[in-house]
Amino acid sequence: MEGNTFKKRIKKGSNNRRKGSGSNLFSFIDKKLNFSEWLGEGIPVKLVPPFLYAAFLALVYIWSNHRAENTIREIEKLQQEVEDLRADVTTLEAEYMFSSKQSEVAKKIKVLGIYEIEEPPIKIIQEK
Repeated sequence: MEGNTFKKRIKKGSNNRRKGSGSNLFSFIDKKLNFSEWLGEGIPVKLVPPFLYAAFLALVYIWSNHRAENTIREIEKLQQEVEDLRADVTTLEAEYMFSSKQSEVAKKIKVLGIYEIEEPPIKIIQEK
């Protein structure tokens, strides 16, 4: 067994990249960020799925936090509205109770020329 005959060895420093236009996205990124120095020849393909999975989990985490914060803000806004409405209802109930007192009703109808009777009503009893 002399060695691996299936795979050709890539010599360091030799340029065995595919010849072509070189205008795809990955070659552009490689030229600008110079990943070749860090990773050697090309990006290891076996690292791409775990990286994409981690990136997906990070996006889900960020989206979840954003949604939770928006929900909390909405709940606080609705609680403030409920408190304001409860205060309004209490005020209106107090005003209604005050305006329905006998003395207040008498003051309001005095303008119309209707006066309050000061004597109690007489009970009429009919004999059979």
